[in-house]
Amino acid sequence: MAGSTPASPSADPAVAEIGAVVTAEHVSPWVDAWRKFRRHKLAVASSIALLTIIVAVIVGPWLWPVSINDIDFTARLQPPSRAHPFGTDDLGQDLLARMIYGGRISLAVGLAAMLVAIIVGVIIGAIAGISRGSVDTALMWLTDLFLSLPQLPLLLLIIYLFRDALKDIFGVEMGVFILIVVVIGGLRWMPVARLVRAQFLSLREKEFVEAAQALGASKSRQVVRHILPNAMGPVIVAATIDVAAAIIAESTLSFLGLGFPPDIPTWGRLLFDAKDFLDYAPHWALFPGAAIFITVLAINFIGDGLRDTFDPRRVL
Repeated sequence: MAGSTPASPSADPAVAEIGAVVTAEHVSPWVDAWRKFRRHKLAVASSIALLTIIVAVIVGPWLWPVSINDIDFTARLQPPSRAHPFGTDDLGQDLLARMIYGGRISLAVGLAAMLVAIIVGVIIGAIAGISRGSVDTALMWLTDLFLSLPQLPLLLLIIYLFRDALKDIFGVEMGVFILIVVVIGGLRWMPVARLVRAQFLSLREKEFVEAAQALGASKSRQVVRHILPNAMGPVIVAATIDVAAAIIAESTLSFLGLGFPPDIPTWGRLLFDAKDFLDYAPHWALFPGAAIFITVLAINFIGDGLRDTFDPRRVL
């Protein structure tokens, strides 16, 4: 009618509702991942606990400036007190200072071994997943071969054979560190390779990969820009599990006396030194054992939360 004003599209309730829905659904992927992750209460609490441990071992030497090698025979095997919050060992050395120092090594071993396992596993899994025929078969045969090896005896054998040689080249602490990281990481890549291969076999048949092929993208570009980023969700979950496994493996080697030398107090080494004093100095084993337990449990819960976060079947 004359004099009437055309209705604005936003005045239509249906159009306005559709616009509101579109606006509400436009959420950053990182924001969406955080919303899913924070619903896992144990994962959030574990993240806080793990972050507290990491901060403690990093800034601890400045907050508790006690040397790990100070010996005081008059204070040997003392229980926790104000002077020594975690007590002392058989030489009167402060266990809190040694726990802080050992935590840095144990966590560094776990993270470095995880990186080795993830890098090797992603490379082998990606090559196997994008290839066809004999290359895929050979790489999976190699993966099955490594999976069939007994890990702990092989770890002990390799460390026994090469520990002294690496000590001479890199020094005592760095030589043992490199050896343990390479050996643990080198025996943990197989599940990652299988996981990445399975993701590649599924993703390479998707429409966005076929579109990249139609546009002339090379195979390496398809892998790096399209397939690999979409396969990293399960790999991140596997990485958290590998950190926990590496910490346990290092602690096991140190407890068996084949890890770091006695003057380098990792958490596993502290447990090894405390095993003969459990009857009258249980605190010596309690604190490093609790640190290993809490760290590994927190990492496992974080991995569980990340698994739910990257599961496309879960919705907010």
